[in-house]
Amino acid sequence: MNSAAVIAERLDGQRINRALKAGIARLLSRQEHLNKINVFPVPDGDTGTNLALTMRAVLGSLQKAPDDHAGKTLTRVADAALDGARGNSGAILAQFFLGLCDRVGHLHQIDPADFAAGVDGGAEYARESLSEPREGTILTVLTAFAHAVQRARKDGMHDFRSILRQGVAASQAALAQTTFQLEALRKANVVDAGAQGFVELIEGVTDYLESGSDAEPAGSASPLVTSASEELTAGSAADDLAYRYCTECVITGERIDRRHLREQLSTLGGSLVVAGLHSKVRVHIHVNDPAEVFRVAARFGTVAGEKADDMQRQQHSAHSTDRRVAIVTDSAADIPEAELDRLDIHMIPVRVHFGARSYLDKVGITSDEFYAEIERGTEPPKTSQPPPGDFRRQFEFLGSHHSAVISINLSSRVSGTCAAAQTAAARTATHGKVSVIDTGNVSAGQGLIAMYAAECAAAGYDADRIITATKAILPRTRSFGVAGSLEYAVRGGRLPRWVKRVADALRLMPVLHNDSGGKVSAGGVLFGRHDLKSKFARWVRRRMRDDVTYRLIVGHANCEADGQWLLGELSLPNVAYAQLVAIGSALGAHGGPGMLVVGLQEYEAPASPP
Repeated sequence: MNSAAVIAERLDGQRINRALKAGIARLLSRQEHLNKINVFPVPDGDTGTNLALTMRAVLGSLQKAPDDHAGKTLTRVADAALDGARGNSGAILAQFFLGLCDRVGHLHQIDPADFAAGVDGGAEYARESLSEPREGTILTVLTAFAHAVQRARKDGMHDFRSILRQGVAASQAALAQTTFQLEALRKANVVDAGAQGFVELIEGVTDYLESGSDAEPAGSASPLVTSASEELTAGSAADDLAYRYCTECVITGERIDRRHLREQLSTLGGSLVVAGLHSKVRVHIHVNDPAEVFRVAARFGTVAGEKADDMQRQQHSAHSTDRRVAIVTDSAADIPEAELDRLDIHMIPVRVHFGARSYLDKVGITSDEFYAEIERGTEPPKTSQPPPGDFRRQFEFLGSHHSAVISINLSSRVSGTCAAAQTAAARTATHGKVSVIDTGNVSAGQGLIAMYAAECAAAGYDADRIITATKAILPRTRSFGVAGSLEYAVRGGRLPRWVKRVADALRLMPVLHNDSGGKVSAGGVLFGRHDLKSKFARWVRRRMRDDVTYRLIVGHANCEADGQWLLGELSLPNVAYAQLVAIGSALGAHGGPGMLVVGLQEYEAPASPP
């Protein structure tokens, strides 16, 4: 037998590094399949994406200079898995690696007995991370793997080949049984997606250690579901979700009381996983109020890495059979919630900061909370674009369920949000093509553009036609705004103090607009500070033609009555659509309470494709 095919009596860091890379490659190759069979705990079709993101974080740590020390290699793996964990299965898998590392992290090399002790610790840690352990999941399969490895050692097996094959066989058998352990899996006639992902990982590791080849072997992959089952996602969506948001964050601190944290979080929702150790913890939970999760987490340490995925919207997208193209935008787009749901628009939250405290726009902080915080005046608000990882996570999920993804983003002359989306698109690997459109617009105008793109998608347009149609409507979509006070723009660094002094002295209020280059600038002025909403209404009406059909969105910053009045004044006979929306933090941070915005679009509904 080729010496490279013989599993060594002991594994060092270099060999563990290469073996894990092979296992990760195998898991990544099954990403879209895992999304398709994801029906538990909710059928939102993202388990493959979440495991892929978790394992790519691990891969990043492995691609750094390899270390001969086995324990140090596994410690890096565990840390990377915890930092990068996404979804229920990703958090459980991260905790498994932490438990493994806790048992063998001090060892320069690992023998079969050490390995057996390590995976036993991993299974124990994984189970302890769950508030309500459920059989028929990844937990069941990794436990079966650990127990089989332990039995193999007790039965006198002393080589990695025998021990690993025993473990793989047991995990495959446990995987097959998951179909009958959970009602959702039985109805769909599939195995658990997270459990399948774990089996793919350990099969890839084992095959590498046996073959010595860095290439993924073609052989003994666990059976995939049949082609008939591949269509299960089209008909297996639940009618209602108990909780809407898949919410995650990382807490760092000293001596974090995980038991107490788990107790406080368990009252908020379901599918709770608290992974990590005393100085760093990752929280995963399904809730209806993500902001409350982050508030509880902040009592235990510094909170970072907040995310809240809308599972209702994800589920609809995963099970949609009538839309080939998915539409994404960022939360700088002010769109009525009913339109987001009707048009299936996915939104990436902008970050808003009050000093050291950070929130997810429209998810981690409500409009009322945001403006109340502004008026308290303790810290001026600042905003920042979503990191590329937020876009990438959404792109990869949607790209596995749609032929294409189009991201409709805030003007690049205003923020780096569009650049973040472009970076993510370039690094996203799915069968669905990802494209990014710079709207050159903000707020309600950006919202109208995203709505138009989504209407094109609903009409059955392919990606190229949606892009062409959307770019054509950009110059026909404008945004106008009047701040409640120029003080907030000064505080946020968007306006020099002297400009405010001049405007105050002359009793002027600038009307902001997006110019042809995508920059927000003064497009005119209103004279006098009395009854600004009436003057603003007349200013906008003078820019509307009688022979053009419009649709518009009026946005308000904590001044709903003024917004309703303005909406009524602008609802002319040639306005086919008019809606009111609360302005999010992306613009509200600079305009402050009392700001009014009008998004105006020369509109013709997308025609059905021939």
